[in-house]
Amino acid sequence: MPRDAADEDRLQRFAAIWSRAVYPATTTSMTRAEFEDYLVPLAARLSEALRAQPFDAGPAADIGAALVDAHCTDPEALPLILSVIDAYLVLYCPPGDGLSAEESRSRCTRLQHHVAAGFARALRERTRSEQEAITRAALGARAEVEQALHASEARFRAVFEGAAVGIGIADIDGQVLEVNDALTRMFGGMEHLASGSRTTDWGHPEDSPEVWGLYRELVRGERDHYSIEKPYARGDGSVLWTTLTVSLLRDADGTPKYQIALMEDITERRRLHERLRYEARHDALTGLPNRTMFFEHLDRALAGGPDGAGGDRVGLCYLDIDGFKAVNDSLGHAVGDELLVAVAERLRACATAPGELVARLGGDEFVGLVTGATASADVTALARRMLRALADPVHLEGRELSVRASIGVVGGKTGTAGSRGAAEVLRSADITMYRAKAAGGNRYELADAACDARAIARHSLTNCLPAALDNGEFFIEYQPLVRLGDGVVRGAEALVRWLHPVHGVLGPDQFIPLAESTGLIVPLGRWVLQEAARQARAWKHAEGAGPDAGPLRVNVNLSPAQLCYPGLVTETVEVLADAGLDPAALCLEVTENALIGADEDALRPLRQLADLGVDIALDDFGTGYSNLSYLRRLPVSTLKLDRSFTRGMQCSPADPVDVKIVEGIVSLAHTLDLSVTVEGVETGSQAECLRVLGCDTAQGWYYARPGPPERLHTLSLVDAAS
Repeated sequence: MPRDAADEDRLQRFAAIWSRAVYPATTTSMTRAEFEDYLVPLAARLSEALRAQPFDAGPAADIGAALVDAHCTDPEALPLILSVIDAYLVLYCPPGDGLSAEESRSRCTRLQHHVAAGFARALRERTRSEQEAITRAALGARAEVEQALHASEARFRAVFEGAAVGIGIADIDGQVLEVNDALTRMFGGMEHLASGSRTTDWGHPEDSPEVWGLYRELVRGERDHYSIEKPYARGDGSVLWTTLTVSLLRDADGTPKYQIALMEDITERRRLHERLRYEARHDALTGLPNRTMFFEHLDRALAGGPDGAGGDRVGLCYLDIDGFKAVNDSLGHAVGDELLVAVAERLRACATAPGELVARLGGDEFVGLVTGATASADVTALARRMLRALADPVHLEGRELSVRASIGVVGGKTGTAGSRGAAEVLRSADITMYRAKAAGGNRYELADAACDARAIARHSLTNCLPAALDNGEFFIEYQPLVRLGDGVVRGAEALVRWLHPVHGVLGPDQFIPLAESTGLIVPLGRWVLQEAARQARAWKHAEGAGPDAGPLRVNVNLSPAQLCYPGLVTETVEVLADAGLDPAALCLEVTENALIGADEDALRPLRQLADLGVDIALDDFGTGYSNLSYLRRLPVSTLKLDRSFTRGMQCSPADPVDVKIVEGIVSLAHTLDLSVTVEGVETGSQAECLRVLGCDTAQGWYYARPGPPERLHTLSLVDAAS
């Protein structure tokens, strides 16, 4: 997209700030004005990458390489480059509409990472080229030194003193004979390693056995040279990292005579490498180990062996902060980040024993890892310490924030770690954490293989739901609603079933909650309503029904999610019209819990349907805690008593308490001009008792189990004949 004058001006100002910050740390031959002009197109590329849709941070790596090409290779250059991008890129090169400030900052951070990566890669390539040049120079120097030793001390001295790399010469026994000025400057003085010392005095605690093994091979004449990265201790206590090349010099007869060492200072490059490696394995916000480092430890622990504990010696705590989204939504992400940092510090203090690690996986999810022979016991102790550590409120900017967390615990002794891989162990911990959250939160739960299997099965069913509706795998069974006064079938409740291709017929309790959680309940509920309405119309026109017979009413359940669906009333009216069904032949059942505390806006769709003539039934009445006087403002025409009230009437005589409760509810309902339906009628004595108490209709196995629609019409004919 072409840039306007304002964009060009902002890019020029950004480049000016950038050049002022970086130019002192360059070795470029350009003037500062020339360097500023060099930065303008780089700033433009950064701006374009920041705005790009889709976003791609890759071009930023070329910018890092371009800065190396401009000789921005001083040790302080990269931090200055990145700090200007971090502070001024979004300010002077705003991304425009469509991107939030948070997304802009996230993109800016990723661009910095790619600039640093491109910078490091280019610096590495530049260093490699220089190393090759140095190596070629070293080989040439070795030849020249050999010739100088044999022919001209003057020529050797010129090479030795004029070389830009550090050079040290020792005899074959390891006695240091001479070092050049470059090497002396590299070490910051050579008082502790002056000429006359031995090569073995130049060791460092971090030297690997391989270093001195190569050295012994060289002095024995078994190899002519070797090259390694090696640390040295400077006189001030700091560490000097070098690329060390040691070559063997022989006399005219081929006998080993001297050894010459060439050293290049790579300390800053090494620091940059360590910094990038640290950032790749640690969380930028909290400083805790990140997901990458955690999985390295977990994989090693599960693998067993010298460094691993083995699957039955591993414990895992998966922690998620309860209600963290509310903190972000109400107080902002900045406060949320501060809370995460405070939580991370407390959790870090919980894992101080050997074999314990706390990491941040992302968002508000943290994980604790315990390894060792007692991991199964120690992991529950770690979970308790974590909960105790979060018990005290966190104080942030004058606010006092309570922190609650749910933890899923997996231990080897539970049988859930065993020989499983890291992903499976983490999945088990995640599932267990959600069990703890479902149990109220602020607690931990232990992993259980059976619970894991059920959760995985629920997930599988959830994934199959959309296709099941498209493939016609659902069907409806109908359970008769019988009028207690004369035993006549007055309607039926439509109960949806799922004919799963693997698990067979599944009842609504096995998939309706899954449909509600995924939003599929709305199209599924619409399909049930359409099928039930067509069936009710078919019953009306069935042979023998007669023109004067009252309509067989069909009851259809509505979930809370359907009540919130804006198109409920419109679609219900359309379904009734398409089926040619009178609204009075439809009853919509809504659970008591769904209407507890509902405001007028939530009740409006039900009032509109009731005004159209649709009956509204309050299902599972008696299981909630609503005030009975609340019934007066609900648009319901029927109370449907929960089956728990009928259980006390199975014995003879019936439970007097249940009888009194039902009697009171029936009296109240009739006073409010509501009919009463009871569920779960299984015996004739129950039916008779409920009839005497004044209940209007009933359903249950005493009359019929849910079945195909044609059986209901048969029952209706039988009742009519009797």
